[in-house]
Amino acid sequence: MEIENQQQSANQNADKTTIKEAPILTIKGFLMGSADIVPGVSGGTMALILDIYERLLNAIKSVDVKFVKSLFRFNLKEAFGELHWLFLVALFTGIFSAAVFFTKVVPLQIYMFTHPEIVYGLFFGLIVGSIYILIKEQSQFRWQEGVFLLAGLGIGLWIVNLVPTDTPDHPAFVFLTGVISISAMILPGISGSFLLLIMRKYEYILTNISLIWGSDPITGIINIAPFTLGTIVGIATFSRFLSWLLGKFHSQTIAVLIGFMIGSLFVIWPYQHREYVEQVRETEIMAPDAQLVIDLRANPNENLPEFNRLGENTPEGIEVLTIKKKLIRTEPYIPGSIGSCADDAPNVWGGVIGMIIGVVMVGGLDRLREKKVA
Repeated sequence: MEIENQQQSANQNADKTTIKEAPILTIKGFLMGSADIVPGVSGGTMALILDIYERLLNAIKSVDVKFVKSLFRFNLKEAFGELHWLFLVALFTGIFSAAVFFTKVVPLQIYMFTHPEIVYGLFFGLIVGSIYILIKEQSQFRWQEGVFLLAGLGIGLWIVNLVPTDTPDHPAFVFLTGVISISAMILPGISGSFLLLIMRKYEYILTNISLIWGSDPITGIINIAPFTLGTIVGIATFSRFLSWLLGKFHSQTIAVLIGFMIGSLFVIWPYQHREYVEQVRETEIMAPDAQLVIDLRANPNENLPEFNRLGENTPEGIEVLTIKKKLIRTEPYIPGSIGSCADDAPNVWGGVIGMIIGVVMVGGLDRLREKKVA
C-alpha cells in the first residue's frame, strides 16, 4: 500500500506539460515576471491567480539531488527524465521576457512614478479578483479556515508595515537575506523585493549586480555569491515545505495564502502617500551650455525613479547630479478624505479604471480555466 501511495504521489507530481501548452505557459510566465517588477506584488500571487502555483512548486522540487547526480555523471536522459524542464523553460522564458519588456520597451518602473494610480490600480484589481475566486473555489471553508485566513492576514499586514532598518553587509546576513527574499517571492501576497527593501539589501544587491557587468566584476561576484547561495537553499527547502503543507493541509494553507494576499492590498492600494529617500549616484561636471544642462533648466522633471538635477556652479562648470529615489514608506488614503491633501492630486479615475481592468482580467482567466476543466 505504501509503495502504491508513493507511485500515485510521483504520478501527481510528474511533469504533464505538452508542447501545445508551452505558449500559454510562456504568457503566464510573462504575467508573473510583470508582477515581480512591481514593489509589493509577488510572482507567487500571479502563479496562484493563473492556477499554476502547485505545478510551479513541483517543478522546483524536480531539481533534486538525483537530478544533480545524474547531471554530474553526464546521464542527461535520466537527469531530464525527472526534471520538469519544458514547464520551467516555458515559464522562465516568459518571466525573462517580461523583465526585458518592462525595463527596456515599456518602463513599468517609470510609470509607477508617473502614473502610479493606474499601475497599482491594475494589480489591486488583479489581487481582489483572485481573492474572490480562491475563496469561491474552496471546497470547504469552516471556522478553522477562517482562523488561518486571519492569521495570514495578520502576518501579511505585519510584514508590509515593517520599517526598514540598517543591516550589516556580512556574508552570513547576505546569505540569510537570499533565503528570506526568494522564499517570499514564491509566497502569494508577499514581495521578495519588498523584504529586500526592509532588510536594506535591495540597493546592495542591485549595486553588486551592476558591478558584475561594469567596472569591478570580481568584487561584484564575491559580494553577491552569499546571496545567490541563499536563494538556491531557500527555494530548494521552502518550496518543498510549501508543497508538503498543500498536500497535508490544503484548505488551511490556501486560507493562510489568501490572508497574505488580503494583507498585501495595504501597499498595493493605488492612492498612497509615498515617502522616498534620494541618493546621489553620480556627479558630473558639465559646461553651462551643454544640452543636458539646458534641458534641465527648461524642464527639471524629478518625478522619476532616477533623474538628473543641477547642482552647484564650480570654476570648471556646473554639477549635474544623477539621483535615484528609493521608496522607504507608504501610507494609504482615500482621495477627498481627511487623510488626503491638496498636494496629492491623485488620478482618481485612473486608479478606478485600473482596478476594473484587473478584476475583469482575472474574471476572464477564470472563465477560460472553467471552460478548460469542462
